[in-house]
Amino acid sequence: MKVIEVKGLVKSYGDFTAVAGIDLAIEAGEIFALLGPNGAGKTTTVEILAGFRAADSGSVSVLGFDPATKGDAGRAWRNRIGIVLQTASDAGSFKVHEIVKHFSNFYANPRDVDQVIEAVGLTEKRNSLVLELSGGQRRRLDVALGIIGNPELLFLDEPTTGFDPEARRAFWSLIRDLKAGGTTILLTTHYLDEAEELADRVAVITAGKIVEVSTPALLGGRSTAKATVSWMGPTGIQSEESDNPTAVVAKLAAQFSGEIPELTITRPSLEDIYLKMIGGHHE
Repeated sequence: MKVIEVKGLVKSYGDFTAVAGIDLAIEAGEIFALLGPNGAGKTTTVEILAGFRAADSGSVSVLGFDPATKGDAGRAWRNRIGIVLQTASDAGSFKVHEIVKHFSNFYANPRDVDQVIEAVGLTEKRNSLVLELSGGQRRRLDVALGIIGNPELLFLDEPTTGFDPEARRAFWSLIRDLKAGGTTILLTTHYLDEAEELADRVAVITAGKIVEVSTPALLGGRSTAKATVSWMGPTGIQSEESDNPTAVVAKLAAQFSGEIPELTITRPSLEDIYLKMIGGHHE
């Protein structure tokens, strides 16, 4: 079942084309990551899918409805999705648990408020005012408000910006739990390790066009790219690229009569492949 299906999506702002005719299909229960540099069209695409912007042309189906004309689905359609956009929450006069509880009342089948607060790492701040939170803590609150409704489909636009490494990994566990419960997740992120850790499939978008859709392991021919074999030679670290690293290791084993000092075998990382696909320009 396709939870999201997009064909020929186009969105322009004056003379600037943010989304230039993309096709996209996301299956039920998968985590799908949309990767691309700033200005590539990621956020615009997510906002169209979530019903916050209208497309100029193309067809869009989200949970069986066009978000631009979701009046025929009404509140029931919105009740099935969760959204964490890049903008921070603005409810400074509320306490953390108050605002999460308030948002839970908008949904038919919300998650437990305290469990959500714990899941995003804000238990110690549950009685703090939102205006007292740090930037990273406010981002965690955004995530809490996005998942409190127990959504079928969750949009996450740069969700872990401002998270420390421990908080990011705790968040990853939460996302895996949501997936295990059947939630479909569309994720945009600048963290390539996050995409590799979480995503079933990724799409690379640049200049408003999708370059490729694949699994993290297969993107850009990554699995069949030449391997780099490195070892400690008489003059320092030496390396050799090869399509057959086993043969290189066998040759080295014979040369060293056994154990090869500081042997490593690596293939291009997801980041290596990604940077090549977008022309080497990182954010």
